[in-house]
Amino acid sequence: MSEQSLGSLEETILVIVLMKEKCHGVEIAKVYEAHVKQSISLPAIHIVLKRLEKKGMVTSSFGEPTPERGGKRKKYYRGTTSGYRIANELQERRSQMWSLVPKTSLQYGIL
Repeated sequence: MSEQSLGSLEETILVIVLMKEKCHGVEIAKVYEAHVKQSISLPAIHIVLKRLEKKGMVTSSFGEPTPERGGKRKKYYRGTTSGYRIANELQERRSQMWSLVPKTSLQYGIL
């Protein structure tokens, strides 16, 4: 079991980063909105990415400057081996817990 814990938003953003070879904030926002069905601000994404990078779960690098961005470079993120391992552990624990929920609870609407 990992010593690191993640909040729900951190976990979601981490999984989105792991879905791609590399991605940037706007791309993460689009994937988030498509899967979570809620909007998210770019500052919120960047705060989470900084936390994940500090925890060693993602790394970042800058792309080349582009004219359409006024010569600015995009910052790209990619998941690390540690990030993948931690996300995988969280998924396994969640699946184990769900396997313990009695099917009758679902059948009779107890939940």
